[in-house]
Amino acid sequence: MHIEGIPNAARNSRTEAGEAGAGDARCFAARPLMAAMLAAAIGAAGAMLPAPVAAQSYTMTIAHLYPDDLTSNETAPALAHFKRLVEAATGGDLAVEAFGNGALGGESEVAQQARSGRAVQSVMLGSGTQAAFFRRYEMVTAPFLFADYRTAWAFFDSPWFADFMRPMIAESGLRYLGTLDDGGGFVAFANNRVPIRSVDDLRGLRIRVEENQAHMTIVAALGATPVSLPWAEVQTGLATGLIDGHFHAPGVNDIFRLYDVTRYTTWSGHIYNTITWSVSEAWFQTLPREYQEIVVSAAREAVALAHGAGAKISVIGWANSCDRFAECYVLDDDERERMRVVAEPPYREWLTREFGEEAALFDEMRAEIARIHEEIGRRTLASYLD
Repeated sequence: MHIEGIPNAARNSRTEAGEAGAGDARCFAARPLMAAMLAAAIGAAGAMLPAPVAAQSYTMTIAHLYPDDLTSNETAPALAHFKRLVEAATGGDLAVEAFGNGALGGESEVAQQARSGRAVQSVMLGSGTQAAFFRRYEMVTAPFLFADYRTAWAFFDSPWFADFMRPMIAESGLRYLGTLDDGGGFVAFANNRVPIRSVDDLRGLRIRVEENQAHMTIVAALGATPVSLPWAEVQTGLATGLIDGHFHAPGVNDIFRLYDVTRYTTWSGHIYNTITWSVSEAWFQTLPREYQEIVVSAAREAVALAHGAGAKISVIGWANSCDRFAECYVLDDDERERMRVVAEPPYREWLTREFGEEAALFDEMRAEIARIHEEIGRRTLASYLD
């Protein structure tokens, strides 16, 4: 191989002694230069090869039931935003992987996995499953807790509620990160038998509920028969007549095309359905403090983004419900109040029986929600009217 810059004298084979001696001297003198130039050539070639990619130190796998589509629900875009924030802040050292559509298993299954933090590090749970892993969460599924979205969002994002959720670490091994609005939060009844325009129309209907004793108590108080059924069996149950109806936020009805298996829908708003986002405490404690702060801060921003997305999904879901169900109806304020009067006493009685003295915490929660609602109203009038 010819290497430019090596003196020809170093390659001469002349026999004259003088010239041979001189040639040998030049050859020995050239060897260090040749070695240096070879090293430089190899270094230049190496510089053109792709640099090795450093493997991330941590992976946060998040499991949820919603589609991975960024436009049909609030969970997927919230997690996409969370992923961008966390990976940018850690330089990719903490990788975030979100799996929707129940790809990693049902809610109870992945929640169990998240407790150890080995295969799954984070989960998004509906209110029924959440209550199974943190019992006092059943208080949050009470009827008619919130008058509007702003009150619900302010409450779920409040220090009071963060303190309410803190014991979940010891009880389940899961650390609370935030609350999303399940399909938009406020629920609508849907059923195949009759349009629901009053509480009387619920009498005798078989209504699917989550595995949640609070929901069962509320549905029974309203005169219907509660049927506990896993989410994966809802559409089959409706199609076969095992159940007559269910209640979900309008966004859920739309996302999962529940109008294909139910005819009538009524937006009652009697319960505010939620998705609770938590992370494995065992895994979380393996993170450096700096990364823990990044995860918590990014989660809080993702939750704020999800609130707006959830409301949008709910509005769109209701508009689509009125197009695709045989009939849609919004329960008026008088009938909502009548429904509240019917549902609240049996629920309160059940709560006292189940929680004993701890039921006093529910009264504190109701008082805090009332305070937040009043404060929001007062600030609104002071800022925009007075």
